[in-house]
Amino acid sequence: MKDTLTETKSQSSESIGGELAAACANLKRELAKVIIGQDRVIEEVLIAIFCRGHCLMQGVPGLAKTTLVSSLARAMDLSFSRIQFTPDLMPSDITGSQVLQEDPQTGRRQFEFHKGPIFANLILADEINRTPPKTQSALLQAMQERQISAGNGTLDLPDPFAVLATQNPIEQEGTYPLPEAQLDRFMFMVTVDYPSRQEELDVLKRTTGSPNGQISPVIDAAAILRLQELVRQVPVGDHVYNFALDIVRATRCGEPGASDFVRHWLSWGAGPRAGQFMILAGKARALLNSRMHVMIEDIEAVASPVLRHRLIPSFNAEAEGVKVEQIIGKVLAQIPRGTGDRLL
Repeated sequence: MKDTLTETKSQSSESIGGELAAACANLKRELAKVIIGQDRVIEEVLIAIFCRGHCLMQGVPGLAKTTLVSSLARAMDLSFSRIQFTPDLMPSDITGSQVLQEDPQTGRRQFEFHKGPIFANLILADEINRTPPKTQSALLQAMQERQISAGNGTLDLPDPFAVLATQNPIEQEGTYPLPEAQLDRFMFMVTVDYPSRQEELDVLKRTTGSPNGQISPVIDAAAILRLQELVRQVPVGDHVYNFALDIVRATRCGEPGASDFVRHWLSWGAGPRAGQFMILAGKARALLNSRMHVMIEDIEAVASPVLRHRLIPSFNAEAEGVKVEQIIGKVLAQIPRGTGDRLL
């Protein structure tokens, strides 16, 4: 009888664990109609969305960042807004504003709030670093609390809600670097690299002929919310918690026992939110691989997108040409893997 109950529980866990994997597989298949390659980018964006997180996508122009986000909104059957950030953009252009309206019957005037483009499920903040900090900060409350202040009250944003922002890492003239407080709100910084030669050849062939890729919805908002709750239910072993914590604390140059290279190359390390996001992302990645338990390799896989925008290199690192990715790699290499992975 006990064996039967154990087997039933195992089968139930497998079916639950496979639900997110199936949803992601369907989404990837739809996105493949218009996006060639970029498998890692798509996976990281999906992990962030199913963790109720936000992404900062960094890459040169022409790598299909905008196309990816708009296609993802169609495949998920979500409302979508694209906000082009410019130097003259005002906070009210994002959140909305109070407009004085007159009732035609009574003649009385009163203020009504006209919602801005932030009131959508999926927000593309295009070239977010091209607008001043005053306007950038309009996103802070929305990203953290999923609501905005309007007049004397607050308005809730749609659920699910995710901000996918882009920025160009090369052209820095006329840009405003994001403050650390806002960078920390992004779960991942996703680097979008050039495609391989074969992928770029496929892009040339597909995009210079007649358009033939039509995205169809394969999931809806209710299903996304259910999967987001499922991610939270994935169990995590103490050895995984400690592994993630060791990574985060190893990036802090003021931490007792910090490595010499950390003290030399970093001015500031990751805060507690990095560990939280690392665990959540590990849970989502486990489900994406049809597992109901988190492994050390899940944390290792998500460490770079979680940390790369939270570590501030020192002058020494910049002078020596040391990149953040190299520092993250050295940190991961020195962290003991603990007691090993085990089924929970």
